[in-house]
Amino acid sequence: MELKVNATDWQRAAAFAVRLQVFVHERGLSLQAEFDDHDRDGTTYAVVYADQTPVATGRFQQLSTTTMRPGRIATLASQRGKGLGAQIIAALEQVGRDKGCQRSEIHSELTAQGFYAQLGYRPVGTPFTEDGVACILLQKQLV
Repeated sequence: MELKVNATDWQRAAAFAVRLQVFVHERGLSLQAEFDDHDRDGTTYAVVYADQTPVATGRFQQLSTTTMRPGRIATLASQRGKGLGAQIIAALEQVGRDKGCQRSEIHSELTAQGFYAQLGYRPVGTPFTEDGVACILLQKQLV
């Protein structure tokens, strides 16, 4: 397994391949809901490759000078349970730290809240619906 973090076109394509499989085909989200205005030239993606095949991904978004958001975290079903999601989050948090971010926020599906709690994320506020899915805002201090 190899983790790469960058903002190249080919990295975006690799991230999209994983997200298409997980969110659109497996979870049933629409293409319009999954691929939004934050997927553009210059967006940083973390992707784990197994023999040059993308198997897990996440997207970096800077919300402000001090706050970042790792998002669109996805791992192919065949690769789940191997800690790849945690690797993706850690890599994106490091990008945030390198850019001066002090806090990370995630819009977590309620079903994934336990996963993020293990990585130090805590709930803020009350659950809400995003793209038809029950979610909650989670935050973590990076420094």
